Amino acid sequence: MLRSGWYPPEVTTAEQRLRYYARQFPLVEVDATYYAPPAEQTVRMWAARTPPGFTFNIKAFSLLTGHPTRPGALYSDLRGLVPADRKNLYLKDVDTGVVDQVWERFLAALDPLAEAGKLGAVLFQFPQWFPISAANKRYILECQQRCRPLRICVEFRNHTWMDGRNRDETLDFLTSYALPYVCVDMPQGHPSSVPPVLAATADLAVVRFHGHSEKWTSRDIHERFGYRYSEEELQDWAPKLRRLADAAARTQVLMNNCCADYAQRNARQLADLLAALDGANPVVAEGR
Repeated sequence: MLRSGWYPPEVTTAEQRLRYYARQFPLVEVDATYYAPPAEQTVRMWAARTPPGFTFNIKAFSLLTGHPTRPGALYSDLRGLVPADRKNLYLKDVDTGVVDQVWERFLAALDPLAEAGKLGAVLFQFPQWFPISAANKRYILECQQRCRPLRICVEFRNHTWMDGRNRDETLDFLTSYALPYVCVDMPQGHPSSVPPVLAATADLAVVRFHGHSEKWTSRDIHERFGYRYSEEELQDWAPKLRRLADAAARTQVLMNNCCADYAQRNARQLADLLAALDGANPVVAEGR
């Protein structure tokens, strides 16, 4: 994205890029926190460098969502407390005391955003090996409980949650606990594919656009998410998003087609289309 030309030539530092971005959009999703927990001082700078009313959604650390996690991504003083012979760790590999420490420190680092009123939601994107089950529902509720009073939102990458026979059960479960469902637009026909169901299960609705890359299974994120939505596609989505917004107090739309400047360009197009539609509830479009 830095080479795409979206940032003006005079915008050369991370601080300048964040300040410039925050003048263009009211919301950003932080992906880096999935790969490694943030330092509180870093989060404090995010809060200080953005205007009042700006919102950060934070992607939950990989270990907490059941994804493989490099031991080196853990807090330095905890690395000696996990198996040393593993390339990747999973929750089952880590002592519960260490897991508790990761939870506590990860959430504490977000305090500056919460105190500034700039923390939107913590995104829990669960992996494709996380199917619908009683145990996995309990874990989602555990995540919600651990994060309180911070809000979480939930995205699935296993089709069983939104299969026809389970869709109502899933949406009823999320609604019962006021858990925002993360609606997705993504390639279909893959083990990780979830259909583009728009539903508000809480006062916050979240939609993430992943694109329709033909290389969805690539390990290269630029190939996997390298998709630029056409004007016609966005025109088709705009009224659907407006109807979703009518069912929620606040609706967030995030473009995750993070290749070059596709997300920013598409977010601006979509924001303009939404602004042209009537409606009382705000729809926030963002490019990552």
